[in-house]
Amino acid sequence: MNIERVDVIPLRAELSAPRGPSILTYQRRETLFIKITTDSGLVGWGETYRLAGVEGTLRDVLTPLLIGRDPLQMRHLHAQMRSATFDNGLPIGGIDLALHDLVGKALGVPVHQLYGGALRTSIEAYASLPGYFDDKPPEEHWLDEAQALVARGFKGMKFRVGRFDPRREVPILTQVRASVGADVALMADANAAQSPDQALRLAAALKELDFEWLEEPLPQSGYLGYPELRTKMPLPLAGGEGLLNRSQAQTAVQRGCFDIIQPDVSICGGIGETLFIGELARLSTVRCIPHCWAGALTMAATLHVNALLPDISRMAGNAQPLLEFDVTENPFRDNVVVGDPFVLESGCLRVPDGPGLGIEIDEEALQRYGAQWG
Repeated sequence: MNIERVDVIPLRAELSAPRGPSILTYQRRETLFIKITTDSGLVGWGETYRLAGVEGTLRDVLTPLLIGRDPLQMRHLHAQMRSATFDNGLPIGGIDLALHDLVGKALGVPVHQLYGGALRTSIEAYASLPGYFDDKPPEEHWLDEAQALVARGFKGMKFRVGRFDPRREVPILTQVRASVGADVALMADANAAQSPDQALRLAAALKELDFEWLEEPLPQSGYLGYPELRTKMPLPLAGGEGLLNRSQAQTAVQRGCFDIIQPDVSICGGIGETLFIGELARLSTVRCIPHCWAGALTMAATLHVNALLPDISRMAGNAQPLLEFDVTENPFRDNVVVGDPFVLESGCLRVPDGPGLGIEIDEEALQRYGAQWG
């Protein structure tokens, strides 16, 4: 079996109601799907983020490297892709997901079985909220959204914070906590909007409200200032979604940047890389909760990763991995798969058990979002 064709498929959809985190408002969603076809007719699907240079690297660098190669030699191919891209996990991650999908299908097993089998068959999901409207203050919608998410069955939720001063936002979050009760986990993500002083002031208030963590309050480039901030934090500091490879993750762990590290399977180089980072972090008692804010393929791959990540301690069931479930309008997760593989049941999602990633892409549906082949 050899790779015959690699299609890089950009997808785009306008949001019906533009929203965003602290630092920007999204008018649309974009992603890149990758379709790898073999001479046997077997197809593997992957996904990565549509950021600067990624499409060109996929088409001009990685596609020529892959054509004519055996996808079952995945480890060898991964090493060559790392060398060809200076270890840029964004394009590699998309290809890696597609290769895992192919290998799983070729062997007739789900991706998690390639690593010895799942440690858990369902993953608790927390709702990752969209953030702000430009024309509607958070006072008018945060509380209603929180109540609606609890009604859907979520046992945890993460608010985008930081667009306004903590003195304005904390009272709203206080109402949220009172409304959802003590049993619902609450988290906050400031999306790189704050200074260290602002972050500490916010963290102190979140600690009083029993929040689980504060995520990436400072700029993400190099995660500078994070070790110093962490030593003063009254609650866990989370971050790491921008890590491009295991080397950057190792440096972040050694520097003491995070209590919770959040590699993204489509950013850091793929499924094996995310598992490596999770194991590496565990040696330093840093918890791994992967980032996931993309379409169906990244979601499925993250479920497989979460099924394989080890518990942080020897106590069974203690602080298991969580799945970030993006509740922003998401057509690339909800409208392009056959069936409904991401159903929330008792606050959890089932780990796919079909061959490969365990989901089927509806190619006709992709065309509604600008997909073209050839």
